[in-house]
This record gives sequence, C-alpha cells and structure tokens, in this order.
Amino acid sequence: MTDEWTGGRIVDWGEADTEGPPTVAEWRPVAVPAQRPEFGRDGDEEPGPDLEAVAYRTTLADPRSSDRADERALLEIRGGYGRMAVWFNGTKLGESDPHFVPARYTVDPEPTNELVVACERPDAFAGIRATDEMPASFATPGVRWDVDLEPRPATFLRRVKAHPRLERGERGEGTDDPRGEIDVEIEIDAGTAVDDAITLSVRPEERGGGATMERIPVTAEAGERTTVSRTVEVRDPSLWWPRGYGPQHRYAVRAKLGADAAERTIGFRRVERDADGFLVNGTRVRARGFTRLPGGDPEADVRRALEANATLVRARGHVPSQALHEACDEAGLLVWQDLPASGPEFAARLSDGDSSDRMVERGRRLATALADEYGHHPSIACYGVQDEPATPFDDPVGSGFTGKLAVRYRAWRTAIDRAPAEAIAEAFPDEVPVLPVAGQPGTDPDAAHLFPGWQYLEATDLSWLLETYPSLGEVVGGFGAGTLADGVDPASVPGLDADAYARRAGEPAASREYQARTLKTLVETLRRRECGIFAGPPICDAAAGGGMGVTTAEGEPKPAYEAVSDSLEPVQAVLDDPPTPGDSVGITLCNDTDRSLEAAVGWRAGDETGETTVPVGALETTPVGSLTVPTDASAVELAVEAGSRSATNRYSL
Repeated sequence: MTDEWTGGRIVDWGEADTEGPPTVAEWRPVAVPAQRPEFGRDGDEEPGPDLEAVAYRTTLADPRSSDRADERALLEIRGGYGRMAVWFNGTKLGESDPHFVPARYTVDPEPTNELVVACERPDAFAGIRATDEMPASFATPGVRWDVDLEPRPATFLRRVKAHPRLERGERGEGTDDPRGEIDVEIEIDAGTAVDDAITLSVRPEERGGGATMERIPVTAEAGERTTVSRTVEVRDPSLWWPRGYGPQHRYAVRAKLGADAAERTIGFRRVERDADGFLVNGTRVRARGFTRLPGGDPEADVRRALEANATLVRARGHVPSQALHEACDEAGLLVWQDLPASGPEFAARLSDGDSSDRMVERGRRLATALADEYGHHPSIACYGVQDEPATPFDDPVGSGFTGKLAVRYRAWRTAIDRAPAEAIAEAFPDEVPVLPVAGQPGTDPDAAHLFPGWQYLEATDLSWLLETYPSLGEVVGGFGAGTLADGVDPASVPGLDADAYARRAGEPAASREYQARTLKTLVETLRRRECGIFAGPPICDAAAGGGMGVTTAEGEPKPAYEAVSDSLEPVQAVLDDPPTPGDSVGITLCNDTDRSLEAAVGWRAGDETGETTVPVGALETTPVGSLTVPTDASAVELAVEAGSRSATNRYSL
C-alpha cells in the first residue's frame, strides 16, 4: 500500500462507462482517506465546494507472497462518497453505491498497479453533508474511510454476514426464555474448483463460554462465486444491554474454509418503543445524549459521549463507519442511526410529483442496505429517515406572550408531506423502531428539534412548548445554542445562526457561558418531564471557529460539556428553574436507573445550606422541596448521595 495519492476535478468522463478512466483537469496531491478532501479547482488554493466529480489516483504494490503462486488479491474500498467507479491498471472493475457498503473486487495484480477511483456527488440522499450545517467541502466526493489490497487464498470467503434475531420462547415450551437465531450468509469466491465444507462456529466473546459448531457443504466450479446460508440457533442466549442496565454480551460468529477464515461479532437484544421511550429486552431504559456530525473520529466521539454520561448517540443525517457502532456495542451506548436524507431541498424533491416515486424507491433500497450492512450491531436502537424537512424558525422569534403567539402561528402554517418518509420507513425490518420524520414544531415530527433560547423564546419556555404540544416531548432529536471562537466572523461558521448569536451572546466569551447555561436548562427540563429519548447538541463542532457542539472541532471541551455532563448524571438533583438571587426555586431528584433509591440531597447557596432524604422510584423523578437563593450568593450547589452513587450539580449566578 501507499499513502501517496493525487486527485483532481473530472472534466470529461469520455467513454468511462466502458473504457479507461476519466480525464482530470490537473492531478494534485491529496490525502486519502479524508472526510473533506483538501484541494480545489485549477489554480485554487482553497477546497472547491462545488466539485461535482473527482478522480483519485495512487499506485499499489502486489501484496502477494512470491512463494505462493496460487494466491489471489482482493481490493476493498470503504466509504466512497457518492456514485463510485473503479479502474485497476486501466480496466474498469465496476461501480458502487451506497458508500456505506464496501466495494470488493478480486484482482490479479502486477508488481506495481495503478488504482483510479472516481467519485460523483450524489444527486439525492447526500444527507447533512449537503446542507449548510456542514462546511461545503464535506460534500466533495471522495473516499472517506479506507482502501485495502490484501492477499487471499485461491478460494476464499468474500463476504460473511451474520444477522441475529431474538425470539421469545415458543408457546407450549412452558418457558418465556428467549431463543436466539443467527442468519448467516457466506459468499465464496472459488479460484479453483471446491467440494468441501465451511466450519461455522458461534461462541460468546467472554472467556469460558461454550461454543456451537457445524459444517456447511459447499461446491463450486473454478471461477465461480456461490453463496451458502444457514440459521444457527442459540438457546437461552446471553443478552446485550445498554450501559447501566446490564452487561454487553456479544457472540463471535466465525466461518472457516481451508486456509481462509472470517469473523463477525453480533449481540442479541430486542428493542421496542412506546410513548414513554425505549424498552430493551422488555426493560424500560432512558436514552439521553448527543447528536453526532460527520468528520470526527468515531471512537473519540463515543468516548466523549460516555464521559459526559450519555446513553445515546444520534448519527444525524449521515452513515458513519462501523467503527462508531463497534465502539458503541462495546460500551453499551445506544445508537440512533439516520439515513442520509436532510434538509428542505431534499424534502421538496421527495414530495415533488415528478421525482417522488423514484426518490422513495431509492430511499427504500438505502434503508434495506443500511439494515443489511449495520443491523448486526446490538447498539442500534432505532433508525431515522427524514431529517429537518422544513425550517419555520429561520427568521428570529422573540420571547414573551407575542413570541409564543408567533411560535404557534409558524407551527400552524408549516406543513410537510409525511407519506414519502413513511413509505421509506416501511423498508426497514420490524425488529427495530423507525422514526420517519425528525424536525421542527409544525412538521408533525416523530422526533422533535427544539431550539427555545436560540431560535425562539427563552430556554425556560421549553416547559410551555411541551405543554402546548405534548407529542413533541416523546422523542427529541436535537436542541442547542452556539458559540464562537475569538476573532471569527459568525457568518463564516457552518451551522451557526449568526442572527441568533448576535441576539443571544454577541461576543465569544459570553457565547460560551450562554451555551452552557442554556443547555443545562434544556437538558434538566427534559429530565424533569421524564422525556424517555433525547439526543441534544452535537458532540463536536462541524468546523473550526465555533458551532453548536459541546466541544470544538478539535475535541477541546467547552464549558457546556461539563454542564451537560453534570446534568446527565444517572442520579442527579436539579433545580426546577435557573436560580435568581432573592427568589425561591424548587429541587427535583431524577433517577435514570432501573432501581428504586433513597437519596440524601443537600444544597449550598452562599452561607445557607440544607439537606433532606427522599425516596425515588426507578426511572422516576420526585420533588425534594425548595430553597431560597440568598441575595449575596454567587452560586447554588446541589449534592446527591444514594448508596455508592454520588453527584454534584453547580449553578453559577
């Protein structure tokens, strides 16, 4: 392999569908893989945001051993954003789409080989990358994840899929113990004739667990590809649980044929959703956390979410690499996985009579492919279809009585056609909940985007909003407030509403304080109201200079990160409103665990203190009383102790 790549804008595809690679204006050095390729048009120094089609070129060494004449080679490209075409030594290998399904090609390499990958921007289903939430360069076609050329035996396992299903005990068995089944599908690439058997084993990831093993006959002629399948039963399987509710049991599914072997990791769990949130394996769980935007390191994003006490990450409007889901599987973090379908422009095309049927069919194929490729991950708790179909609050709305009237009017006059998203949603398997529409009030969303304190009203008006529109509080898919770095023009920051920034903060330091205070109010309001599912602000900014994230694009925490982390403590005392010197404010104890607790709750404000002990049920909240904030206090601090758990919560004045 080589790290040296060049790329350039395609100026002529020529006879690219049948012959050689396309013509490029100028080959220039570029990093591959990359989330946002850094090169521009001819003579440009900055990334070209309007690049529609880009070709990438590199040379690859033959990976095979010189003493193994029967070896073959497999080229695998992961994350080719947009419609992708591939040439190897001038020969077109094929095309691939969507980007989240790996493209695999069996090749016969020379000692040195030229690889050309051409990527064309998708004309639909580009997701959040194609919206103003992200830097324009994120929509540049390119290879996002990885390229590998690896040696393989003459006959090898080209692809192994393992899809787990969890069934309740059959009637008449006298038990409700679950029964697991794994649908295994194996594609074999036979370089030579084969008449053999694949050894298939299933074993727990934990040491000491018993394994099951069976053999699957396979026959194929030389040069043939064939697929075999088998359903493996696992009686009384160990279940995968979300963090805080049980262990993350998983199973390794291993297939072996001759000298070749492949392994996949799966987990058994059942996810359902009702008006109160998720039920995992029949147990009510609380799902609270962050949205996640393209661009960051998946494992680092999962670590940041975990350290902030999250139990949920929403991959908003994009499909990340499976590294994110693997990290969530291991950590017990639930994943809300969206299709790449975002923005009002996409919504208009989806509902347009001339293109709707084609768009819906394309969406259904994507939904099927997503579930097929990612569905083995036990961390996936739900799928999302259409994100932000309308933006009724782009123009600012004030606060107070007139502001509330304006919010109600804009919600009333907003309407979208839900039918296309619902038709796409039907293509997902029934075993995982699906949220067809995530959007603003007025879009009849299955998951609400709520921005009081930023786009409209004040953060403290969230309770009014949820009382006015109760269904908005069942599932929340986004909320927040933005920040700006020193010396940056707010209009230049993707995803940051410059007008909202000017109204709410006006200068960088104030914006960071305002974000922390606003997010704390919103998170704690949703917890007090026992919202079962919410994904809040982005984990990271989309770009340098500021944004809606609780950390910068480089991963540096903002003050809001600690504030939200405190507010998401599983057992936490929160104030019912932001504290004001001289006023009385209530205290509520929130318990996100599945056990009833007795907790000691204490508070300090200036020289005043107080403490009481209260019981709280599993997954419930309970009032603790109230405190009066002294006029000379600079902060209010709450403290909770419940058995081995302890937490503090600070409110600056």
